[in-house]
Amino acid sequence: MRADRLLSIMLILQAHRRMTARALADRLEVSERTIHRDMESLSAAGVPVVAERGLGGGWSLLGEYRTDLTGLNETEIQALFLARSPQLLDDLGLGKAAEAAFIKLFATVPPGTRREAESANERIYIDVTGWNRSDESVPLLPLLQEAIWQERKVRFKYSRGFDCDDVERLVDPLGLVAKGSVWYLVAGIDGDIRNYRVSRILEAEMTDQTFVRPESFNLVTHWHQSAVEFKSKLPRYPVILRVHPEAVNRMYIIGRFSRVEQVDPPDGEGWRQASICFQFEDDACECLLGFGDQIEVLEPQELRQKLVKRAEQVVEFYSKRERDTKQAKNNETNEII
Repeated sequence: MRADRLLSIMLILQAHRRMTARALADRLEVSERTIHRDMESLSAAGVPVVAERGLGGGWSLLGEYRTDLTGLNETEIQALFLARSPQLLDDLGLGKAAEAAFIKLFATVPPGTRREAESANERIYIDVTGWNRSDESVPLLPLLQEAIWQERKVRFKYSRGFDCDDVERLVDPLGLVAKGSVWYLVAGIDGDIRNYRVSRILEAEMTDQTFVRPESFNLVTHWHQSAVEFKSKLPRYPVILRVHPEAVNRMYIIGRFSRVEQVDPPDGEGWRQASICFQFEDDACECLLGFGDQIEVLEPQELRQKLVKRAEQVVEFYSKRERDTKQAKNNETNEII
């Protein structure tokens, strides 16, 4: 593991020229102290690593030092062959290029490792699409991608969803993020950074105006932070249930806006207590009503009472329909007689 880390440090410095100990530590998921020890080891082995202090400083390789130690081990090659997403690459217009690149990579690895990579590719397939999500049309993705490369502003019309007026925006396109199979544009606007769903961009044009990309902006960091903020702002309606053994597996797919947070071991009768978080009370009621007597709501009491009332309304509805149907048939019989 340490030899792999030392090689990684050399290749990272070769690619990025200069990085701080903190940045290297975060990248390799170790402590700064470990990075300093690794630098001492590299220096002792004859690798010319140097440290510069002060603003803009960090670790770097002296002069034009380069290493050709770019060999990949067996698991790294397997990871490369498995980490492809044909759909997302096709969205970006890189499908054929990616396939050609992997053919070249496959031809360069040793025969033994090649067989392992081929075996992994035949046994594991990663599908980024969801069962219930239809494919989204993103015809403007190439234009947005080109604007990002050229650092040129984009003007577009954006649909904010049902019952909302479309809006026009002039933004600094900073990056694209694929969440599952859904593309998002991350862009700067009025000193803020926002996320726009690409499929909701109705029309767009790349302007002649350029922009300066913020040096401190990191796409991955921004996306993770915005995802945490988004989840924290979602409504929460926690529910505690008692679940029949036959309903446990179905409980995980009961609703789009629900999340199973905890499931306890079965009790003496095989039932399990579970905690599920919905967004709204109505969502919980509609989802749980379909389980009939296989789920019992323990908390909150108002949801339990609402389920009872809704169930009584359903029974009354069908009972009335049955009475009306029988009455209609009796009337028809009397008319015939």
